[in-house]
Amino acid sequence: MFPIFSLVFLIALAAATPVFASDSAEIDRQLTSPVNSEESSDPIESNLEIIFDNNGTKNQVAASVNQMPENSQILSIPAVATTSESTVETAQIESAVETASTQTKSTFVDLEMKEVEKDESLANITSVSELSDVKPTDWAFAALKSLVERYGLIAGYPDGTFRGNRALTRYEFAAALNATLDRLNKQIGANTANFISREDLEILRRLQAEFEGELASLRGRVENLSQRLDAVQQFSTTTTLDGEALLGVIGVEGNKKADGKGDDVDSNLTLGYRVRLNFDTSFTGKDRLRTRLQANNIPKVSDAAETDMANLSFQGESKNQFELSRLEYRFPINRQAVVYVEAVGGSLNDYTDTLNPFLSGSSRGAVSRFGQRNPIYRHGEGSGIGISYAFSKRVSLDVGFVADKVNDPEIGFGKAAYGAIAQLTLRPTNNIGVGFTYVRSYNSLDTGTGSDRANDPFDGESDAITANSFGIQSTVKISRQLTAGGWVGYTRARALDLRDRPQASMFNWAVTLAFPDLGSENSVGGIVIGQQPKVINSDFIEDDRQYTDPDTSLHLEAFYRRQFTDTLAVTLGFLAITNPEHNSNNDPIYIGTLRTTFSF
Repeated sequence: MFPIFSLVFLIALAAATPVFASDSAEIDRQLTSPVNSEESSDPIESNLEIIFDNNGTKNQVAASVNQMPENSQILSIPAVATTSESTVETAQIESAVETASTQTKSTFVDLEMKEVEKDESLANITSVSELSDVKPTDWAFAALKSLVERYGLIAGYPDGTFRGNRALTRYEFAAALNATLDRLNKQIGANTANFISREDLEILRRLQAEFEGELASLRGRVENLSQRLDAVQQFSTTTTLDGEALLGVIGVEGNKKADGKGDDVDSNLTLGYRVRLNFDTSFTGKDRLRTRLQANNIPKVSDAAETDMANLSFQGESKNQFELSRLEYRFPINRQAVVYVEAVGGSLNDYTDTLNPFLSGSSRGAVSRFGQRNPIYRHGEGSGIGISYAFSKRVSLDVGFVADKVNDPEIGFGKAAYGAIAQLTLRPTNNIGVGFTYVRSYNSLDTGTGSDRANDPFDGESDAITANSFGIQSTVKISRQLTAGGWVGYTRARALDLRDRPQASMFNWAVTLAFPDLGSENSVGGIVIGQQPKVINSDFIEDDRQYTDPDTSLHLEAFYRRQFTDTLAVTLGFLAITNPEHNSNNDPIYIGTLRTTFSF
């Protein structure tokens, strides 16, 4: 045993060197939802109003009609599809249609060409003649050229072309004209424009009249696209992605397996992984749709020790394939009630508080499956529905139901294994919580913890087992650095399809200690001492004896999770099982693990 645990602790010491230096946060499993955030991109329709005195000279830009000097004339040039400065800077519309105009760059887009590449940037060009492939063959080109060269209004692509040796289309030219008007509007608004002669204004008026149809079409297209882009943004801002990658080094030691066959424990050091991706979507800002993809290759430690008492919290096997491991939707009815709908991967503990906050997480809490929570919460999994109702800050009631394989037409809800839970949770103070739990289940006794008899108290003879389980769990915050907790669980099962309908009773308990912020902020140490589920009484007779567990096993666990950075945590855990399978004839089993969790 010594060489393996020496290797595990050497790996732990190497991982704990002070190369990292901050704290971490795990995947948020609370009912939090992303809040929609949108930037305004409404088009601004404005008129360019330039005031001339009777001599034809520019006087000023009027803020309103009341500011007009006497004997003045007003010329109004409508600006088409002008966008707000902040919206342009986000380059959202530019990346979608490759057209934008700002104070530092403005783009001419060929709305007819689909081959324009999205990743090509634009650079300012001060002269139309630099746009080498635009042939100045008509008055419109010459007129626009003169305006651009005088006011430095438009921009082209870095290579000085409009993509190919061809003349501008009318839509391209309309886009250029629109950009010119836009830049001119901004210059005048900032009071930085040169004096504009009556002749230049007449040219602009003729160009607008000439390309009135194209300008109107361009404006409609831009507004259309802006609305579509807003819709896309609204969806994208409601979905967040987070995930984690977990690596586990595991060593198991002991003389013989706990199945009584005399085989040696498989004590080879192993390395496995688990990857999770959570897609959390909110439609109202208060609800949450969670879709989780998962891949893992950490087999059950019970395969090495032949007892479920050795199972770890983070084990699982998908043969390196990503699977849909969870699909749930939760939403509030009002300020007091939240509804849970579980389609895939549901469990009774999803509907309520297990009152074991520092030890319950599989990637950040206790390293054993038993140390996470009272095993009666595991009497049911699959699909279902639940509701949590808070009568006040101090009192809440949670109820829920889950059933397995309900998608099979031969099973459905009528024949499925199920579990139903009701829990009353009391919080007399902010530092004390107590939960009173009742679970009704059918063919759902196997919790992956405890003895083989506790998971199947009728030795495989019954296919219709109902059970009533009762639990009390509590947590007490003694100080900022110490939280105590624990639970007791009792289950009474009956075989409905056996003669005389025999019954069996199972019992488990645990005491837990958690040390938050031990060594550094967000790090935690934990201790679990308890008895895994054990058959203490039974009417079922086998070999002329009651089918009960003969002795008592103790579960002894200690772990320390060091949070090195916001995204990296390393947990060193140790687990000892005395009298495995509640049988003193079995040798103790020892398990050491080094769990590294990367969150993102």
